[in-house]
Amino acid sequence: MLKNKIILVTGGTGSFGKTFITELLLHHNPKVIRIFSRDELKQWQMEQEFRSMPQSEKLRFFIGDVRDKERLLRAMQNVDFVVHAAALKQVPACEYNPIEAIKTNVMGAINVIDAALDCHVDRVVALSTDKASQPINLYGATKLCSDKLFIQANNYSGSTRTRFSVVRYGNVMGSRGSIVPLFFEQAKKGELTITDKKMTRFWINLEEAVKFVLDAFDIMQGGELFVPKIPSIRITDLAKAIAPKAKIKIVGIRPGEKLHESLICSDESLYTFDLGERYMIEPSSVGTWDSKYPKYKTIKKVNADFSYTSDKNTDFMSVPDIRKKLSKWFELYS
Repeated sequence: MLKNKIILVTGGTGSFGKTFITELLLHHNPKVIRIFSRDELKQWQMEQEFRSMPQSEKLRFFIGDVRDKERLLRAMQNVDFVVHAAALKQVPACEYNPIEAIKTNVMGAINVIDAALDCHVDRVVALSTDKASQPINLYGATKLCSDKLFIQANNYSGSTRTRFSVVRYGNVMGSRGSIVPLFFEQAKKGELTITDKKMTRFWINLEEAVKFVLDAFDIMQGGELFVPKIPSIRITDLAKAIAPKAKIKIVGIRPGEKLHESLICSDESLYTFDLGERYMIEPSSVGTWDSKYPKYKTIKKVNADFSYTSDKNTDFMSVPDIRKKLSKWFELYS
């Protein structure tokens, strides 16, 4: 599907963007990949890192901010597919800088939508987060708003070809700023900091997240919010997997942090369908949504009281399972 296509990735120098672009270059033979981000140093570093990769000549680096609509319009000229991964994501930083979070995560989403419509992009997939389900922090609230904007944007596309969908998944294992590299660094000193022993999280690695986004491009008809079926972990099990002999220091939950995460809350169950390998939340408002679901092999409505939370998940990773998933990290820190 992506062969000979022009693809734009906002926030393309981030952990997801680099893994996604690697997958495109190695296995999908695109015409051009445009990497849109605001950090010139990260772009230069990524250019050096990818220089020896096959088809690296197809990469184009655009310095720009999603807050700048005019720059987005320029970057999206003749683009076929857009992955919107740019966001302010650190919970404490968003709590301390709420206006900046809104400018990037909400106003930036509006700019991406408007540019995609004006440039007649074929498909747009926006990356969301588990924190957008029943949000209690500003980051989650801005991403929920962003999700609503992208879903509703299908009503603005009219007779044009542009379609928008959203993917919502949990914590990405080993992404920049995540707990995995923190624990490995702390393990060197023999003490790990844990916010609460009861804490649980959904878990997905970067490769799985990339595949999930690619699958969304393939099956989307516009208006869906896709949620993967992924395992949960206990934060204490993660600590045991990384440093079983380390001391544990309880530091308390940070401002805006949840004890357990939610990917689908009970209020969303009225609009949620089980597609087998994933869940799909349809738009709650009437619009251009096609209820015939022609691209889904299996589909059934979930129960009215259904919810999908990290503490009540039926799939939990064991300590050996976590260690196996982290094998490359053990090599990196050995």
